[in-house]
Amino acid sequence: MLVKVFNARGELTGPVESPRVVKSDAEWRAQLTPTQFEIARGKGTERPFCGILLDNKQEGVYSCVCCGLPLFASSSKFHSGTGWPSFFQPVAEENVTIHEDRSYGMRRTEILCVRCDGHLGHVFEDGPPPTGLRYCVNSDSLHFTPAPELASLADPAAP
Repeated sequence: MLVKVFNARGELTGPVESPRVVKSDAEWRAQLTPTQFEIARGKGTERPFCGILLDNKQEGVYSCVCCGLPLFASSSKFHSGTGWPSFFQPVAEENVTIHEDRSYGMRRTEILCVRCDGHLGHVFEDGPPPTGLRYCVNSDSLHFTPAPELASLADPAAP
């Protein structure tokens, strides 16, 4: 699959070829906290207004807690008042995928990490310009890296 990743200079680059990350539930459980596993692998939802990244106002990048793929930039984060971190666009369209979610008698659009199928949250059409979208994401599905440390996200496939 083709995704955008960070290089050793802390720059988003690509698209580059990246293999899918596939692990057993036991391997995911060993890597993640129980809450992260429940949300990212079990398609759960954290309680509103409780996520550790909700009020984060630092500049940086939010990556998949499972595989480290960069997903959202602080420059697209906005206060939605919904109780979950919200973004108007992903860091790269290639890095997320969507699926129809018909659970709990609702019809929603689920957001997944394209590299490992980690559940991130849902996307709605009530966001701000320029996209009009609101990517409503669980804090426990994300890892935050401050802007001065973006080189630490360097992917081996990055030029």
